[in-house]
Amino acid sequence: MKKTDAKAPVIVGVSGASGSIYALRLLQILQEMQVPTHLVMSKSAELALSLETDLRARDFKTLASKVYKISDVGAAIASGSFVSRGMIIAPCSVRTWSEIATGVTSSLLTRAADVTLKEQRKLVLMVRESPLHLGHLRSLTTLSEMGAVIAPPVPAFYLKPQNLEEMVDHTVQRVLDCFDLAPADSRRWNP
Repeated sequence: MKKTDAKAPVIVGVSGASGSIYALRLLQILQEMQVPTHLVMSKSAELALSLETDLRARDFKTLASKVYKISDVGAAIASGSFVSRGMIIAPCSVRTWSEIATGVTSSLLTRAADVTLKEQRKLVLMVRESPLHLGHLRSLTTLSEMGAVIAPPVPAFYLKPQNLEEMVDHTVQRVLDCFDLAPADSRRWNP
């Protein structure tokens, strides 16, 4: 991974898979830590957000430092010259990871991820699908070979979470560990 400025933003992509709560908590935590974020959401992500939470897309977008339209393929985050810490796609749908794996991108979301990989920056994909068939596994293997971190949101029951928020926070903190950005109050295994 390339060295980047400590004030460089994290790009947060949100695709249409279930799990918009992960993106919400990522944006909230990064805002609390004063880490700038650049957000791009698919149309289906906006739909999932409205089905899974009491938020509307415009409320969600206020958490980001900068927001891009999914169709704006000429946006800053579509260029390798744009410096970022990397990108997190939370949640990451099958369509999204498949586009990234093939390099055939159709939106700013997948273009930004493709650029993140080509610039050898950290790309973390919170993949949301189960069960996985062989085609899924092959495309995820390809992404891993290309340098992406495959990070399905898996709860850590060893921490004995008391509620959904604790489960989500732990998963988000594990993702932020990939960028050395986990909050100081992160819960960790300590037998």
